[in-house]
Amino acid sequence: MTDRPDGVGVAPDAPPEPDRYDWNAIVGGLNQYLRLRATPVGIKMFERVAEMEAIERVRRPQGRLMLDQIVAQARWNGWTMGVTGDDLGAQCAAPVGLYPQIAEWRERTSMSGVWFATDEDAIAHQQAMDCLPAGRYEALVVSPLTSGRLERPDVCLIYGTPAQMIILINGLQVRGYRKFEFSVVGESACADSWGRALRTGEPSLSIPCFAERRFGGVQDDELLMAIPPRYLPKAIEGLATLHRNGLRYPIAPIGIQADPTESLRRSYGG
Repeated sequence: MTDRPDGVGVAPDAPPEPDRYDWNAIVGGLNQYLRLRATPVGIKMFERVAEMEAIERVRRPQGRLMLDQIVAQARWNGWTMGVTGDDLGAQCAAPVGLYPQIAEWRERTSMSGVWFATDEDAIAHQQAMDCLPAGRYEALVVSPLTSGRLERPDVCLIYGTPAQMIILINGLQVRGYRKFEFSVVGESACADSWGRALRTGEPSLSIPCFAERRFGGVQDDELLMAIPPRYLPKAIEGLATLHRNGLRYPIAPIGIQADPTESLRRSYGG
C-alpha cells in the first residue's frame, strides 16, 4: 500500500506507471480483444473543488444524484462529470472519501429492516465497505478515457460480461502471474469496485448491486472491473498474447457432446 494513508492507494506489486498513457490505443486494444459495449471511463480525485471545476467542459449534476448515475452519464452519454460530496448521498460519497462524518456513517442503521434483519447486521455491512478515508479530497471527475480530459485517472471502470472479465483477468496473468481476490459486500457494491480499487490500488472486480442497476443502468449481464490505469498496458499486452495463442473473445463453444481432445491439445497442451 501507499505510504499516504489518507490518499489513493498503490499496491506494492503494482506495475510501474508509464510516463504517459495513450488512451486511444489502450481503449482500442480493449475494444479489439474484448468487444466492449460501453465506453471505459476514468475517475480522478481532486483535493480542491477548483481543480475539478478547471477540467475542460466538466458538467455538474442538476440536483443530488447517485454516483452510479454520474458514472452512467460518462459511459453512456460520453459526458465529463464533476461532483462534490454535496452532490451525492452519503452512501455514494463515503466510498470515495467525500463524506466527512465517516465514523457516524459506519454506525448507520438506515438499511435495517429492508436490506438487513437487524441493526447489528446493518452496522456490520457499513463497516465492511471499502472507502477512501475522508478529509483529503473535495471532488472527483468521471470522464471517458478517450476524452483526453483526465490524463492520469486514479482508477478506470470497465463494464463487461463474465466472459469478457475472465479474459481480461487472464490477460493480467500472462506475465508476472498472481492470484486475484475480490470482495462482495452485497448491496452498495460500489465499495467492492471503485471504493476498493481507490483504497488498495489493486484491480477490483464486482457484481453490480441493486442500486447500480436501478439507478445507474447497469445491464443484467454486466460485471464491473475497477482497475488502476497502470495495469492496463500490461493487460493489453497479455490480451494480445492470448489472442495470438487462439484464446479469444467471444469464446466459441465446441458443444457439450463433442470430443474435446483436439481443443484441449491446442489450449492446454494435453
